[in-house]
Amino acid sequence: MGDVGADERPIPATLESTVAEEAEIAHRSRLAWRKEQLRVWDLLQLVTPWLLLTISTAIYFSQVLPASGERFWPEGASVLGLVAVSALWVLFGQTLPLRRRALRPVPAGIYFVGLLALCVALMTYSDVFLVFTVACFFQAYLLRPWPVGVLAVLATSVALNGSAMSVWVDPTPEVFAELLLIVAVQTAAIGVGILLTARSEPEERKREELVERLEAALHENAGLHAQLVAQARESGAHDERQRLAGEIHDTLAQGLAGIITQLQAAERSAGARGEKDEHVERALRLARSSLTEARRSVQALAPRELGRAHLPDALRTLTERWSQDQGISAQVEVTGTREPLSPAIEVSLFRVAQESLTNVAKHAEASRVGVTLSYTGPEVLLDVRDDGRGFARGGGAGFGLTSMRQRIRGVGGHIEVQSTPGEGTSVSARVPAISPGGARATEETDR
Repeated sequence: MGDVGADERPIPATLESTVAEEAEIAHRSRLAWRKEQLRVWDLLQLVTPWLLLTISTAIYFSQVLPASGERFWPEGASVLGLVAVSALWVLFGQTLPLRRRALRPVPAGIYFVGLLALCVALMTYSDVFLVFTVACFFQAYLLRPWPVGVLAVLATSVALNGSAMSVWVDPTPEVFAELLLIVAVQTAAIGVGILLTARSEPEERKREELVERLEAALHENAGLHAQLVAQARESGAHDERQRLAGEIHDTLAQGLAGIITQLQAAERSAGARGEKDEHVERALRLARSSLTEARRSVQALAPRELGRAHLPDALRTLTERWSQDQGISAQVEVTGTREPLSPAIEVSLFRVAQESLTNVAKHAEASRVGVTLSYTGPEVLLDVRDDGRGFARGGGAGFGLTSMRQRIRGVGGHIEVQSTPGEGTSVSARVPAISPGGARATEETDR
């Protein structure tokens, strides 16, 4: 016989897919860097007004107002009121719309005009609010189209530098000339940034959306590739199962059928002589049971879907026959809603129960055995418990237990063996409730 799963070797990656994967990683790194830049810029626009307003207000109330000798009322109260209005204006005009990505050109323009007016009003009380006025430069980047943003920079520069240079107090020609020069340079410098941002940011946003769509497509392609690999493996396993099913049917099952025929002849011969050979009867029953299991293995290996779950009935039959042969009380309990299971799952659980009962008969010296099959939805649990002599830790390393573990692990499950000397043994198998063909059918809960 060939090895089971010989056709299930993993498909090696091609050179082309490796190169494509490396190029994809490099491209994602560049796009991730650009996306991070956009995120930092958005955060800067969001935080700047709050930070500068907090700094200006703290300096004013901690240093400027006490140093001037003015009392809190009325100047301090007026400034505090303007600060509160400014905070509300920033919150509802900029922060919330930005976080919701709902800032539109007209509301953005109205917000900027109101913000600049509040800055000018605060600067009439103290020059320390020049710090807060700087936030208007950052807010100008939010205005569209870009000429409106440049105009906003111009207005901010005039208000900021005009207040700093006291142009409105002492309007001399020299001061005006200096103001115009500073405003022109400042507007040009910041306006270029607005122009470049207006041209590049939409492309970056579109590129970001394109990357997200590309990643979604790559994820979908990866899923399709994994599905193809799984189908290829399943096809190989399908062919191997068919081959093994044919060999078991042609060899083991035929041999057992021949044994049963010979035992039946021996039984008839003994009956003719008026004798009853209990050993022949037991051997005949065992051979018939083995033939049934051989045929069941053939059915499990064949790629045939089960119409309904036969595992509970098979466990009852197995346990009842075992109890009769061994003279040990045994009970079977099935809980949960029965569902059809994959033949591989059914056979694995059945073999675990069979091996566990065999071990009880050989080693446990038990008086009672309980077999519980539980359908819990996503999983199926099988427990075989006895009240025998048990064994110490490390004693459950025989071939039978190792075979059970390998069998359950092969269907994606897990098995635990718990035993204490003098307190019996418990074998618990947990497997996924994989249905034949992925369909689920429900039956009445076994009472």
